[in-house]
Amino acid sequence: MYKKLLLLFTFTIGFSTVFAQKQKFDVQGKAGARGIMPENTIEGMLKALDLGVTTLEMDAVISKDKQVVLSQEPYFNNEISLMPNGKAISLKDQKKYNIYKMDYEQVKKFDVGSKVHARFPGQVKFKAYKPLLSETIDATEAYAKAHKIAKPVYSIETKTIKNGDNEFQPEPAEFVDLIMGVVNAKKISRRVIIESFDMRTLQYLHEKYPKIQTSLLIDEKEPFEDYVEKLGFKPTIYSPYSVLVGKGLVDRCHAMGIKIIPWTVNTIKEIKYFMSLGVDGVITDYPNLMGQLNK
Repeated sequence: MYKKLLLLFTFTIGFSTVFAQKQKFDVQGKAGARGIMPENTIEGMLKALDLGVTTLEMDAVISKDKQVVLSQEPYFNNEISLMPNGKAISLKDQKKYNIYKMDYEQVKKFDVGSKVHARFPGQVKFKAYKPLLSETIDATEAYAKAHKIAKPVYSIETKTIKNGDNEFQPEPAEFVDLIMGVVNAKKISRRVIIESFDMRTLQYLHEKYPKIQTSLLIDEKEPFEDYVEKLGFKPTIYSPYSVLVGKGLVDRCHAMGIKIIPWTVNTIKEIKYFMSLGVDGVITDYPNLMGQLNK
């Protein structure tokens, strides 16, 4: 195993640091393995495990009956969704299919795996539904045990819409409490990261559940130090849009004891580049690319 990992990283640019550091590189499969499988589905998560991801990145929303559901948006996105009768959802109507206004039994009837995704045309297609966080954890834990592979870390994003409290999502405290209710029931708190663009959810999490790891997602170019100051504490991970990441930012994060994991890194060239900068991992739609680094 050592020789295989060493060979893998030999081909990355500028990787002359201690090998032990490379073993900790965190490969996060975005929404499972979104580039090749329908996003936020159990099948996609299991495929990501097959591909050797260390962290299953997933998105969480809340249904009307207070269930934690995996979904990139708190509504049925027209790009991937078909109504229970098989009809498509238009862009202008997609927010009408608000998950926060539906009981989970209604949510489960929509198909989010059959429609060809314009941005990810290489996805395997099959009929799929938006699963509960709880059943996803059950499935992935059982799969890891059965296949004798390492149990994953779960990076769970609180998906919120600005000014959407009580319309598309509960208020931050309730949102976090609902997620943590599942996490604690499944006894996986030591392997959980809560990530968000919405600082309010991270701030509440840090106050009430201080032992849980946090990841601050960033998509705008403002000074790193300003973001940390606004947050009010040091997150475990700083996770910016990949185009915002340079060597200086990596070094500043590490100087403060914060990991940096950019999103979304989708080519072998990009993965090698960010590895050369010394990032702590990458979030990628294509975790299958990691196996090609040594070719």
